[in-house]
Amino acid sequence: MSLFNRVAFYPTLFYNVMMTKVTNRKWYDRIDETVLLGALPFRGMTKWFVTEENVRGVVTLNEEWELTDFCNTSEEWQKHGVTQLKIPTIDFTASPSQTDLHKAVEFITQYRTNDLGSVYVHCKAGRTRSATVVACYLVKIHNWTPEKAVEFIQEKRPHIWLREKQLDSIQQFYKTCNNDVSSGA
Repeated sequence: MSLFNRVAFYPTLFYNVMMTKVTNRKWYDRIDETVLLGALPFRGMTKWFVTEENVRGVVTLNEEWELTDFCNTSEEWQKHGVTQLKIPTIDFTASPSQTDLHKAVEFITQYRTNDLGSVYVHCKAGRTRSATVVACYLVKIHNWTPEKAVEFIQEKRPHIWLREKQLDSIQQFYKTCNNDVSSGA
């Protein structure tokens, strides 16, 4: 954990809360029948997610320290019938590893394939780390290019912010998926 990330966490979280109050920016957006992409799911939102959005899975792309004050633990999610997959990823500068991207996409795809309910994919703001995972999910299930996947997400959640590192990760994931298809996997 860098000192910058720790110091910047609360002000940027507050900024995101304020943006939902003063703009048309939403805390989360439904991407398709399975995936919701959004910001930290505060404990007070749990009942809403479970009853109104049928969330049964959560993919968390935060470092553990980002979750301690406001979010459910895995055990608290489980009490509500929700399974959490944690993919700790550093804010601002990192992108999930290819192994973690595949793990997250497989997790989400299981919910989609088996009609198990919705999956809430989140980081702090639902703009970078989580948007990277959702783009890879769309690449995988639709065989879309990274550009098409990102464009589709932007139509639903215009304030995503994917930088070179995240776009490169999505591009690598795409190449892996295409190798799977061409090799018959």
